[in-house]
Amino acid sequence: MVTRPAHQAAQLCGLIRAEGGVPLELPVLAVEDPEDLEAALSVVRRIQDFDIAVFVSANAVTKGLELIHRIGEVPDHLQLAAVGRRSAETLLSQCGRLDIQAPPPYNSEALLATAALQNVAGRRIVIFRGVGGRELLAETLRQRGAQVDYAEVYRRVRPAIRLADIIPPTRDIDLIIITSQDGLQNLVELADMEQRREWLLNIQLVVISPRVALKAAELGFKHPALTATQASDEAMVAACKVHSRTSRS
Repeated sequence: MVTRPAHQAAQLCGLIRAEGGVPLELPVLAVEDPEDLEAALSVVRRIQDFDIAVFVSANAVTKGLELIHRIGEVPDHLQLAAVGRRSAETLLSQCGRLDIQAPPPYNSEALLATAALQNVAGRRIVIFRGVGGRELLAETLRQRGAQVDYAEVYRRVRPAIRLADIIPPTRDIDLIIITSQDGLQNLVELADMEQRREWLLNIQLVVISPRVALKAAELGFKHPALTATQASDEAMVAACKVHSRTSRS
Protein backbone atom coordinates (compact mmCIF):
# COMPACT_ATOMS: atom_id res chain seq x y z
CA MET A 1 0.00 0.00 0.00
CA VAL A 2 1.42 3.37 -1.08
CA THR A 3 0.01 6.24 0.96
CA ARG A 4 1.67 9.22 -0.74
CA PRO A 5 -0.59 12.02 -2.05
CA ALA A 6 -2.02 11.01 -5.43
CA HIS A 7 0.08 13.51 -7.41
CA GLN A 8 3.32 12.26 -5.85
CA ALA A 9 2.93 8.49 -5.94
CA ALA A 10 3.85 7.65 -9.55
CA GLN A 11 7.63 7.37 -9.12
CA LEU A 12 7.41 5.22 -5.99
CA CYS A 13 4.81 2.93 -7.57
CA GLY A 14 7.00 2.59 -10.66
CA LEU A 15 9.98 1.52 -8.58
CA ILE A 16 7.87 -1.07 -6.78
CA ARG A 17 6.63 -2.52 -10.07
CA ALA A 18 10.19 -2.66 -11.39
CA GLU A 19 11.08 -4.92 -8.46
CA GLY A 20 8.10 -7.20 -9.08
CA GLY A 21 5.82 -5.76 -6.42
CA VAL A 22 2.18 -4.76 -6.76
CA PRO A 23 1.53 -1.18 -5.51
CA LEU A 24 -1.94 -0.24 -4.31
CA GLU A 25 -2.48 3.51 -4.00
CA LEU A 26 -4.32 4.84 -0.98
CA PRO A 27 -3.59 8.58 -0.78
CA VAL A 28 -4.10 9.42 2.87
CA LEU A 29 -2.97 13.02 2.40
CA ALA A 30 -4.08 15.75 0.02
CA VAL A 31 -2.35 19.09 -0.44
CA GLU A 32 -4.41 22.30 -0.51
CA ASP A 33 -3.78 26.02 -0.19
CA PRO A 34 -3.54 27.27 3.40
CA GLU A 35 -6.68 28.82 4.82
CA ASP A 36 -4.80 32.11 5.16
CA LEU A 37 -2.92 32.39 1.87
CA GLU A 38 -2.41 36.11 2.40
CA ALA A 39 0.02 35.38 5.25
CA ALA A 40 2.30 33.51 2.83
CA LEU A 41 1.87 36.15 0.12
CA SER A 42 2.93 38.88 2.53
CA VAL A 43 6.24 37.07 3.00
CA VAL A 44 6.66 36.33 -0.71
CA ARG A 45 6.17 40.00 -1.56
CA ARG A 46 9.43 40.61 0.34
CA ILE A 47 11.34 37.87 -1.48
CA GLN A 48 13.95 40.37 -2.66
CA ASP A 49 14.88 41.00 0.98
CA PHE A 50 15.99 37.43 1.66
CA ASP A 51 19.41 35.86 1.14
CA ILE A 52 18.42 32.17 1.33
CA ALA A 53 15.17 30.30 0.65
CA VAL A 54 14.85 26.85 2.19
CA PHE A 55 12.26 24.44 0.76
CA VAL A 56 11.38 21.58 3.09
CA SER A 57 9.44 19.42 0.59
CA ALA A 58 8.55 19.04 -3.07
CA ASN A 59 5.14 20.53 -2.29
CA ALA A 60 6.86 23.53 -0.72
CA VAL A 61 8.84 24.01 -3.94
CA THR A 62 5.82 23.80 -6.24
CA LYS A 63 3.51 25.93 -4.12
CA GLY A 64 6.25 28.38 -3.17
CA LEU A 65 7.35 29.00 -6.74
CA GLU A 66 3.72 29.46 -7.78
CA LEU A 67 3.40 32.30 -5.27
CA ILE A 68 6.76 33.82 -6.20
CA HIS A 69 5.76 33.86 -9.86
CA ARG A 70 2.53 35.64 -8.95
CA ILE A 71 4.67 38.50 -7.70
CA GLY A 72 7.56 38.31 -10.16
CA GLU A 73 10.62 36.09 -10.53
CA VAL A 74 13.06 34.25 -8.27
CA PRO A 75 15.78 36.82 -7.46
CA ASP A 76 19.19 35.98 -8.89
CA HIS A 77 20.90 36.67 -5.57
CA LEU A 78 18.58 34.33 -3.63
CA GLN A 79 20.28 31.05 -2.71
CA LEU A 80 17.94 28.09 -3.03
CA ALA A 81 18.22 25.26 -0.50
CA ALA A 82 16.43 21.90 -0.41
CA VAL A 83 15.96 19.51 2.48
CA GLY A 84 14.81 16.35 0.74
CA ARG A 85 15.95 14.60 -2.40
CA ARG A 86 12.58 15.12 -4.07
CA SER A 87 12.69 18.79 -3.06
CA ALA A 88 16.08 19.13 -4.76
CA GLU A 89 14.89 17.39 -7.92
CA THR A 90 11.78 19.56 -8.05
CA LEU A 91 13.80 22.76 -7.60
CA LEU A 92 16.15 21.80 -10.41
CA SER A 93 13.23 20.89 -12.63
CA GLN A 94 11.11 23.97 -11.96
CA CYS A 95 13.74 26.60 -11.25
CA GLY A 96 16.81 25.34 -13.10
CA ARG A 97 19.19 25.66 -10.17
CA LEU A 98 19.96 24.48 -6.65
CA ASP A 99 22.54 26.15 -4.43
CA ILE A 100 22.41 24.23 -1.15
CA GLN A 101 21.38 20.60 -0.83
CA ALA A 102 21.12 18.32 2.18
CA PRO A 103 23.28 15.21 1.77
CA PRO A 104 21.99 11.75 2.77
CA PRO A 105 19.90 11.02 4.73
CA TYR A 106 18.22 14.12 3.22
CA ASN A 107 16.70 15.66 6.34
CA SER A 108 16.80 18.92 8.28
CA GLU A 109 19.74 17.82 10.39
CA ALA A 110 21.76 17.04 7.26
CA LEU A 111 20.93 20.42 5.71
CA LEU A 112 21.94 22.25 8.88
CA ALA A 113 25.29 20.44 8.78
CA THR A 114 26.19 21.83 5.34
CA ALA A 115 28.99 24.41 5.20
CA ALA A 116 26.67 26.96 3.58
CA LEU A 117 24.47 27.19 6.68
CA GLN A 118 27.15 27.48 9.35
CA ASN A 119 28.00 31.19 9.24
CA VAL A 120 24.57 32.76 8.74
CA ALA A 121 24.66 35.55 11.35
CA GLY A 122 22.76 38.55 10.00
CA ARG A 123 21.49 36.68 6.94
CA ARG A 124 17.79 36.72 6.09
CA ILE A 125 16.30 33.28 5.48
CA VAL A 126 12.79 32.27 4.43
CA ILE A 127 11.57 28.71 4.98
CA PHE A 128 8.89 27.48 2.59
CA ARG A 129 6.84 24.73 4.21
CA GLY A 130 3.34 23.43 4.95
CA VAL A 131 1.27 24.68 7.86
CA GLY A 132 2.86 23.42 11.07
CA GLY A 133 5.78 21.00 11.18
CA ARG A 134 9.16 20.78 12.87
CA GLU A 135 10.79 23.90 14.29
CA LEU A 136 14.36 22.55 14.19
CA LEU A 137 15.46 24.45 11.08
CA ALA A 138 14.23 27.86 12.20
CA GLU A 139 15.34 27.45 15.79
CA THR A 140 18.87 26.36 14.83
CA LEU A 141 19.31 29.06 12.21
CA ARG A 142 18.13 31.71 14.66
CA GLN A 143 20.59 30.40 17.24
CA ARG A 144 23.28 30.93 14.60
CA GLY A 145 22.21 34.56 14.24
CA ALA A 146 20.01 34.43 11.14
CA GLN A 147 16.70 36.27 10.72
CA VAL A 148 14.14 33.60 9.80
CA ASP A 149 10.60 33.87 8.41
CA TYR A 150 8.14 31.16 7.43
CA ALA A 151 6.12 31.07 4.23
CA GLU A 152 3.50 28.41 4.90
CA VAL A 153 2.33 27.77 1.35
CA TYR A 154 0.14 24.67 1.70
CA ARG A 155 -1.69 22.53 4.21
CA ARG A 156 -2.17 18.79 4.48
CA VAL A 157 -5.71 17.47 4.71
CA ARG A 158 -7.28 14.02 4.86
CA PRO A 159 -8.98 13.17 1.56
CA ALA A 160 -12.64 12.18 1.49
CA ILE A 161 -12.00 8.49 0.77
CA ARG A 162 -13.01 5.16 2.25
CA LEU A 163 -10.45 2.49 3.02
CA ALA A 164 -12.83 -0.24 1.82
CA ASP A 165 -13.19 1.34 -1.63
CA ILE A 166 -9.51 0.69 -2.34
CA ILE A 167 -8.45 -2.03 0.11
CA PRO A 168 -11.36 -4.42 0.84
CA PRO A 169 -11.03 -6.54 4.00
CA THR A 170 -10.36 -9.64 1.90
CA ARG A 171 -7.36 -8.10 0.14
CA ASP A 172 -3.95 -9.18 1.43
CA ILE A 173 -1.47 -6.40 2.16
CA ASP A 174 2.15 -7.29 2.93
CA LEU A 175 3.52 -3.81 3.56
CA ILE A 176 2.31 -0.26 4.00
CA ILE A 177 4.64 2.58 3.02
CA ILE A 178 4.28 5.69 5.20
CA THR A 179 6.11 8.93 4.40
CA SER A 180 4.85 11.29 7.12
CA GLN A 181 3.42 11.36 10.63
CA ASP A 182 0.31 13.17 9.35
CA GLY A 183 -0.26 10.44 6.78
CA LEU A 184 0.07 7.74 9.40
CA GLN A 185 -2.41 9.47 11.70
CA ASN A 186 -4.88 9.88 8.83
CA LEU A 187 -4.58 6.19 7.92
CA VAL A 188 -5.36 5.11 11.47
CA GLU A 189 -8.35 7.47 11.56
CA LEU A 190 -9.64 6.01 8.28
CA ALA A 191 -9.35 2.50 9.73
CA ASP A 192 -11.14 3.59 12.91
CA MET A 193 -14.06 4.94 10.88
CA GLU A 194 -14.54 1.49 9.31
CA GLN A 195 -13.81 -0.59 12.45
CA ARG A 196 -10.59 -1.93 10.90
CA ARG A 197 -8.03 -0.68 13.38
CA GLU A 198 -6.93 -4.14 14.55
CA TRP A 199 -6.53 -5.30 10.95
CA LEU A 200 -4.36 -2.26 10.22
CA LEU A 201 -2.20 -2.53 13.34
CA ASN A 202 -1.09 -6.04 12.36
CA ILE A 203 0.38 -5.00 8.99
CA GLN A 204 4.12 -4.33 8.65
CA LEU A 205 5.00 -0.66 8.06
CA VAL A 206 7.91 0.73 6.05
CA VAL A 207 8.52 4.34 7.10
CA ILE A 208 10.63 7.23 5.93
CA SER A 209 12.22 8.28 9.24
CA PRO A 210 12.75 7.27 12.88
CA ARG A 211 10.22 9.92 13.91
CA VAL A 212 7.49 8.17 11.92
CA ALA A 213 8.58 4.80 13.36
CA LEU A 214 8.20 6.21 16.87
CA LYS A 215 4.73 7.51 16.00
CA ALA A 216 3.76 4.04 14.74
CA ALA A 217 4.84 2.47 18.03
CA GLU A 218 2.83 5.06 19.96
CA LEU A 219 -0.25 4.24 17.88
CA GLY A 220 0.05 0.55 18.74
CA PHE A 221 1.34 -1.14 15.57
CA LYS A 222 2.26 -4.71 16.43
CA HIS A 223 5.50 -4.96 14.44
CA PRO A 224 8.40 -2.51 14.76
CA ALA A 225 8.36 -0.31 11.66
CA LEU A 226 11.12 -0.81 9.11
CA THR A 227 12.87 2.53 8.61
CA ALA A 228 14.43 3.56 5.30
CA THR A 229 18.09 4.52 5.49
CA GLN A 230 17.33 7.90 3.90
CA ALA A 231 14.35 9.97 2.81
CA SER A 232 14.06 8.79 -0.79
CA ASP A 233 11.78 6.56 -2.84
CA GLU A 234 14.72 4.29 -3.65
CA ALA A 235 15.50 3.79 0.04
CA MET A 236 11.87 3.01 0.79
CA VAL A 237 11.83 0.31 -1.89
CA ALA A 238 15.14 -1.07 -0.63
CA ALA A 239 13.59 -1.45 2.84
CA CYS A 240 10.67 -3.31 1.25
CA LYS A 241 13.12 -5.66 -0.48
CA VAL A 242 14.91 -6.40 2.80
CA HIS A 243 11.59 -7.36 4.38
CA SER A 244 10.70 -9.52 1.39
CA ARG A 245 13.97 -11.46 1.61
CA THR A 246 13.68 -11.86 5.38
CA SER A 247 10.08 -13.07 5.26
CA ARG A 248 11.00 -15.76 2.71
CA SER A 249 13.94 -17.12 4.71
